[in-house]
Amino acid sequence: MTDDLRQFTNIVFLDIETVSGVEHYEQLDERMQYLWSKKANQYRKAGTETDTELFRQRGGILAEFGKIVSIALGYLIEKKGKTVLSITSLVSDDERAMLEKFNDYLKRFDLHINRQNGEYSSRRPIQLCAHNGKEFDFPYLARRILINRLPLPGPLQMQGKKPWEIQHIDTMDLWKFGDFKNFTSLDLLAAVFDIPSSKEEMDGSLVHEVYYEEHDLDKIARYCALDVVNAAQVLLAMSGYNILPPECIEPTRIEIVTAE
Repeated sequence: MTDDLRQFTNIVFLDIETVSGVEHYEQLDERMQYLWSKKANQYRKAGTETDTELFRQRGGILAEFGKIVSIALGYLIEKKGKTVLSITSLVSDDERAMLEKFNDYLKRFDLHINRQNGEYSSRRPIQLCAHNGKEFDFPYLARRILINRLPLPGPLQMQGKKPWEIQHIDTMDLWKFGDFKNFTSLDLLAAVFDIPSSKEEMDGSLVHEVYYEEHDLDKIARYCALDVVNAAQVLLAMSGYNILPPECIEPTRIEIVTAE
């Protein structure tokens, strides 16, 4: 690994896949149905969409009404003189157990990047990187962790921090260059940098169906991992480096998490 690429070795590239907390609006209790109806008003285009329709379409994007079913994490490491991307994709019906595993992953990664010859070196903070992470992945993770009564891991603790102390990396935010009106999908950025698409098997609009109707956890985990590959490749490209060739992207380790 070149010295230049070492600047990326404290980064955890991540992506999450979410669905509504229950499959159907009618499964919400009376209080949550009422609160969804109030929240859904901002999504009604012509006033014709029902609460049931809107819940299926958008219930998964709000942390208060949704849940995380997959978290993919990747990091760059040197193996046999090459820089490779190592990826683990967590997937589960038990969101709390998966979030506990996510917290443990960050603790182990912190040890990995800060321990040398059995002793701690000067500390390097973990940086989280995701596409649209500041608007979606990071706050969604933090909210679901708190809803599940778990402690927030260090990289997601933002209370009392100054803006420059929050070391998150958002590839969409970087691409804006100050243009706050601009939204660019990860797939489009991958295309302009000639990075293979992650949308060959499915896309985000199908996660609800694949989870609740097919219950294909492996398929969701694979899709989630491919977005991590693209986020890492896009960050390298935007930083002036060559993207990783296919042989430097390790096969994804899929871990189906169950409660102990």
